[in-house]
Amino acid sequence: MDRAEKKQTVESLNDAFAGANTVVITHYSGLPVEEITELRKKLGELGGNFRVTKNRLAKLALKDTQYEQLAEQFVGPTAVAYSDDPVAAAKGVVDFAKENEKLVIIGGAIGDKKIDVDEIKSLASLPSLDELRAKIVGMISTPATRIAGVVQAPAGQIARVLNAKSQQGEE
Repeated sequence: MDRAEKKQTVESLNDAFAGANTVVITHYSGLPVEEITELRKKLGELGGNFRVTKNRLAKLALKDTQYEQLAEQFVGPTAVAYSDDPVAAAKGVVDFAKENEKLVIIGGAIGDKKIDVDEIKSLASLPSLDELRAKIVGMISTPATRIAGVVQAPAGQIARVLNAKSQQGEE
């Protein structure tokens, strides 16, 4: 990797860290390329990213971001999962780590708050932003449907009474 490539990598990682709400640091030692690709695909579906990093370049990329305090965790074969959704990166990595012991979660952060492995697992159990949005829409639309039914019921009753009266008058 020449100097220009390193600079581009640092800038790319810096942009990723600056735009992410959640960062999860992992060790991936022993994971074959196929499984890393599978993890990337899974995280992509959730709205996250997974990137194998060189520690020195990652530490440089962390500068001037809210994740600077994570620099000490970049030791050994590290990879980073990150996402705009506060839950997506954690959920994807934790689910994958359950199935594959070679992926080890080291730590991470949400914004400027550093979190440990247990907090990452707790975060992964929360619903994602899309799931929360769907629940909110469901909660909002259900009462509206009920209100429409209640409002229409008296009108329907009045129409039936008027219809019955008109039929009596015709006889």
